Amino acid sequence: MSDSLIKVIDPTAGLKRFVDRKMLKSVKFMDENINVFKLSVAQVLAIQESAKVLEKDENEEGFTTLKMIIQAGVEGAADLTDEDFQNFPLDELSKLSNEVMKFSGIGQEKEKGK
Repeated sequence: MSDSLIKVIDPTAGLKRFVDRKMLKSVKFMDENINVFKLSVAQVLAIQESAKVLEKDENEEGFTTLKMIIQAGVEGAADLTDEDFQNFPLDELSKLSNEVMKFSGIGQEKEKGK
């Protein structure tokens, strides 16, 4: 076999190099720019699983799911406490959560159907 036919595979090439890479997008929150992350498949599945467990209590389900999405998908939000969340306007949190979900490709089928 000729040496010219042997290829050395670069370990940084291909799809593997994108594992754990975060994609950012700037969105408005309370009239200021904030960065949101595109959620990973693992994060989406964890949020969906948690939402299934919480389905019994609709009020708690919605707010808990909203917090999970924001903590996973917003820069600097991972350490926010329940008390911190209580001090934000609910509509602003809801809009922010929706921005994370849209950026992550969740719920786009509903929008296309409108």
